[in-house]
Amino acid sequence: METESKQLTGADASAMPWLDNLKELFGKYQLPGVDVAALVDWQRKDMEALAEANRQAFEGIKALIDRRNEILQETLAQWQATVKDATSAEAVSKQTEAVKQGVEKAVANFRELSELEAQARNNAWKVVQERIQENLSNLQKLLQPK
Repeated sequence: METESKQLTGADASAMPWLDNLKELFGKYQLPGVDVAALVDWQRKDMEALAEANRQAFEGIKALIDRRNEILQETLAQWQATVKDATSAEAVSKQTEAVKQGVEKAVANFRELSELEAQARNNAWKVVQERIQENLSNLQKLLQPK
C-alpha cells in the first residue's frame, strides 16, 4: 500500500490535497492500531473510483448526444429529399414508402439510443460497484481479530 500512496503524484495529488491534510491530522493524534496510510489510500481510491464513474458517465452521455445529432441530420436530409421529389406523379407512393421506412428507422434509432444510454449507465455503475466490493473486502480484513 505504501508504494500505491507514493504513486499519487502530479495532477492526481493536486486534485486531492485534502488527503494530505487528513493524513497530517491523523498523524498528530497517533491513534494506536490505526493505519493512517491505509485509511488515506482507501479514501484516495474511493475518490478515484468516483472520478472514473463520472468520466464513464460523461463519455456515455457524449456518445449518446453525438449519435442523436447524427440521427437528426440523417432524418432531416431524408425529409428534404422526400419533399424535393413531391412534384412527381409517383410522389404519393414514394411518400408512403418513405414514411414507412422513416417509422422503422425511428424505432431502430430509439432502440440504439436506449442501448447507448444503458451501456453508459452500466459502465459508470460497474466502477462504483467494484470499489464498493473492494471497500467491503478491506473492511472485513480490518475487522479480523489480530
